[in-house]
Amino acid sequence: MKLNAKQLRVSRPTAEQFSQIRRKPVWIVLDNVMDTYNTGSIFRLADAVAAQEVLLCGGTETPPSSRIHKAAVGTETWVPWRYFKSAQEALFDLRSQIPDLRIIAVEQDKRSASIFNFQFSIFKNMPAAVVVGHETEGVSKEVLEMADKIVEIPMWGVNKSLNVVVSLGIVLYQLLTPGN
Repeated sequence: MKLNAKQLRVSRPTAEQFSQIRRKPVWIVLDNVMDTYNTGSIFRLADAVAAQEVLLCGGTETPPSSRIHKAAVGTETWVPWRYFKSAQEALFDLRSQIPDLRIIAVEQDKRSASIFNFQFSIFKNMPAAVVVGHETEGVSKEVLEMADKIVEIPMWGVNKSLNVVVSLGIVLYQLLTPGN
């Protein structure tokens, strides 16, 4: 069924729609993501994958924000989120509540595994925090040290990185797709 632009944007889910959401054991952590359009798009992605929560950290702007709202198309009003001074603090908090939490950082690093060589299945049915970082500086060194795994998406063209939202979307769907 093809939906029109108005049908694609839900202004506010109904109580029935909320009750039908089966949240996945996934937390999305933004480590100093500076572009508010990226932040808004990540809220939209978090809604699409039914993530538990978005953790906004460091210099990442928080709602309410007209720029976040524009990109999030309202999802920031119903996707659960919290703010932390640092991504490291956010991850310590999550791990204190969820001891078997796995941390996956999305970053180009000498320790990174290509998404084509990474066995996402080892994280199936386990709670996971997926961390993305600053658009230029990437995920902080402190968080990379905490990560159980660092994954990257191979680049074959001239540009050497993807947009943070695109990278996060690829990794989340790899993680959440049965059989991967």
